[in-house]
Amino acid sequence: KKRYPAMATSSLAPPEVPMELHAGNRDRLLTALRAHLSATASPPRGIALLQGGEEQTRHCTDHLELFRQESYFAYLFGVREPGFYGAIDIASGQSILFAPRLPPDYAVWMGEIKPLPYFKDRYKVDLVFYVDEIVQVLQDRFSQHGKPVLFLLYGKSTDSGNYSKPASFEGIEKFDTDLGTLHPILTECRVIKSEMELGLIQYANDVSSEAHIEVMRQAKPGMKEYQLESIFLHHSYRYGACRHCSYTCICATGENSSILHYGHTAAPNDRTLNDGDMALMDMGAEYNFYGSDITCSYPINGKFNSNQATVYNAVLKAHNAVISHMQPGVKWVDMHKLAEQTILESLKNEKIIHGDIADMMTRRLGAVFMPHGLGHLLGIDTHDPGGYPEGLERPKEPGLSSLRTIRELKEGMVITVEPGCYFIDALLRPARDDPVSSKFFNWEEIEKYKSFGGVRIESDLYVTAQGCKNLTNCPRETWEIEAVMAGVPWPPRASVTKAENGLPKA
Repeated sequence: KKRYPAMATSSLAPPEVPMELHAGNRDRLLTALRAHLSATASPPRGIALLQGGEEQTRHCTDHLELFRQESYFAYLFGVREPGFYGAIDIASGQSILFAPRLPPDYAVWMGEIKPLPYFKDRYKVDLVFYVDEIVQVLQDRFSQHGKPVLFLLYGKSTDSGNYSKPASFEGIEKFDTDLGTLHPILTECRVIKSEMELGLIQYANDVSSEAHIEVMRQAKPGMKEYQLESIFLHHSYRYGACRHCSYTCICATGENSSILHYGHTAAPNDRTLNDGDMALMDMGAEYNFYGSDITCSYPINGKFNSNQATVYNAVLKAHNAVISHMQPGVKWVDMHKLAEQTILESLKNEKIIHGDIADMMTRRLGAVFMPHGLGHLLGIDTHDPGGYPEGLERPKEPGLSSLRTIRELKEGMVITVEPGCYFIDALLRPARDDPVSSKFFNWEEIEKYKSFGGVRIESDLYVTAQGCKNLTNCPRETWEIEAVMAGVPWPPRASVTKAENGLPKA
């Protein structure tokens, strides 16, 4: 008889999200804004005003794409619905939401039209009005000291190069506006996570870790990459209540695993899995706006061969070395170089490269195998903002130029650790053609890895006072992965050892 995989089970229990989380975020912004105004001898008043996201249709059609709130607005107010504005009075600390006034037929097509007290109670703000009342409310309530200044959100994302959209409404010309103050201060607030924020990021990690393990258990030669993506999405939503993912799933197998951002529309996770392939699964669920970003790499057939173990263990050693060095005050660029050096040393031990490691580092040869940055800040966005505050310049050298931050670690940061080792023809060819760089490579050995693809191992780390805490819980050692793919429970029972699994020690 045909055997079907056992029904997935889950220990997940989606938590209630306290709106005190977002109230706390507003309090942190107020404290930072008041400190800035005091330091610049500016009056301690004004209104921080943000415009939430708008619902979008697919091109010129009437098909509404599933809405997800603009991230800065979500951080401060936690509002799920589109079309809102939010304001915070700097002097009093009062928080105000402005809701869209919906037409009567909304109730026919979309459901109940919620009254204003509903939003006041749900989102735990002080006042709620309609959007078409913004001018009147701001003039009537906040003009005791003259025309109130509106601090609007306008600034550049150092990841995308895009600019946030400052609030705009009919009648805004009646107010003084400030476009430069709010963005850097609010961005810096998002860098350090509160305990409640950390709880949601931990939950998103719990969901994603469990979903990754389910994918790992079900992956078999002959399947399609998109089937692995489907398993992850299904598990995250069915058991974890995660309707959104943090980013487009990367389900890369074989040579596709050397494509760093595989999975997009032009490379849509559609290859057939072959016996002997490595899989690189980079997927993360999002819960109440807060995300996760996890990558697992493993052999599709459940057993590491020699070449797979060589590359995998080189990356795992780098992953673990970085985590062991992480603590407040450590420079992220130094962690990136540590990962590069560790991978190069492992490749040298396996005769894939040769020569002096220090010379290789000087020539930036680590970037041939790991062209991306070591990791990035994580929170409401996968690539959370704040990587390059004013005064920090992005490096220009290969590999280092891809770093999404070069900051010193601070307690309260959440950052990904994601070293990788890839065999990318577009990078190996120039290295081979360079008369100086070429001498470091054992090209006969590298030829054996020509269609290997790559390995990435990614975990989400919370920086603590003395070190860091790994929020991700996936099997990492080769023997753990082989055991899980063979059906051994994860997390492992304390009494189950390598020997009892009948597996070799790492």
